[in-house]
Amino acid sequence: MKAAGDAGPVSEKRRSFLGTLLGLGSVCVGELLSVPLIRFALFPLLRRTTELKESPVGSVSEFSSLSAPVARTIQIEQLDGWRKAVSEKTVYVTKNDRGELCVLSSICPHLGCTVPWSASKSAFACPCHGATFSPDGKQISGPALRGMDALQSTVQDGQLMVRFQYFRQLVADKEVIG
Repeated sequence: MKAAGDAGPVSEKRRSFLGTLLGLGSVCVGELLSVPLIRFALFPLLRRTTELKESPVGSVSEFSSLSAPVARTIQIEQLDGWRKAVSEKTVYVTKNDRGELCVLSSICPHLGCTVPWSASKSAFACPCHGATFSPDGKQISGPALRGMDALQSTVQDGQLMVRFQYFRQLVADKEVIG
């Protein structure tokens, strides 16, 4: 017969089962808690950004006899988390050295100010820091490290279409950021 203080093999099996159950529970909780950390680490690789859609600027015939840049407002859709926002951006339609239509962003490549066209100076003049740009967007003077940013544009069915993008400021090379 067994002594009263002797638990025996049944008690050991019960303890090992509870230990295994506790270990499995800890592993499961650890895995669940690690999911947000893994998603945080992989977010830059997996995120979905706003698709770059083309926006109509106007009919090509409107810009056939350009003598100075013309400001146009376009609408772009931006995806911010789950919310879609439609915003308006100003672009300038001008002609480049070869006489082809060119669309310029109105955002200054120095500090991001909106650069207006000055008809009296026949140049783009930034009100924030005094940079000036030629009618085709090339830098004339000021602290900006590059000229105004040209946007990708195409002609579809007689309409001038532009793909609006944001570019990094305070750098000499044109670098897309959004």
